[in-house]
Amino acid sequence: MKKSTDAELAMSKSAMKISLDLLSNPLCEQDQEFLNMVTALDTAMKRMDAFNQEKVNQIQKTVIEPLKKFGSVFPSLNMAVKRREQALQDYRRLQAKVEKYEEKEKTGPVLAKLHQAREELRPVKDDFEAKNKQLLDEMPRFYNSRLNYFQPSFESLIRAQVVYYSEMQKIFGDLTQQLDQPGHSDEQRERENEARLSELRALSIVADD
Repeated sequence: MKKSTDAELAMSKSAMKISLDLLSNPLCEQDQEFLNMVTALDTAMKRMDAFNQEKVNQIQKTVIEPLKKFGSVFPSLNMAVKRREQALQDYRRLQAKVEKYEEKEKTGPVLAKLHQAREELRPVKDDFEAKNKQLLDEMPRFYNSRLNYFQPSFESLIRAQVVYYSEMQKIFGDLTQQLDQPGHSDEQRERENEARLSELRALSIVADD
């Protein structure tokens, strides 16, 4: 998402740079009609950049930052899983020790060691069961809550895009009306451009050797 917003900002800044470069072109001093066209383009690019910046700021606040906050819980979650796994290993190790003494002949020393092993096992077992229960209770709640967490961000993203592209339609619609020549179709413009290009190609300075 961050790469997308950075690319969009770079695009609008590049568009503004193009219009500024055109304004500094000597043709603007020589041709009033061309100056008017470039000025209209520059105004449109500035409006586009302003709305783009507003959209990016909105996405930053309502989408990117919430995503970062959501991601920040994963280290704690992973640590809880690791603590549960460590408790399970300790529990299995001591359980195996108890089972080993239970299988031996019940002599005095063996019974004493069995009792000691069971005493060591009890708090470790309780600790594992507590950690395991916590994960069993909270992991499904965490998983099921993700939609409720993300939905407002997705809605905000959609609204920001809708507002932005609605404004872009207005901006470029206005620009088209300012630049458009009445009665000229796209085909006519294309033929005129081809005719001008042919005239340029016919010049000796650009002719093929």
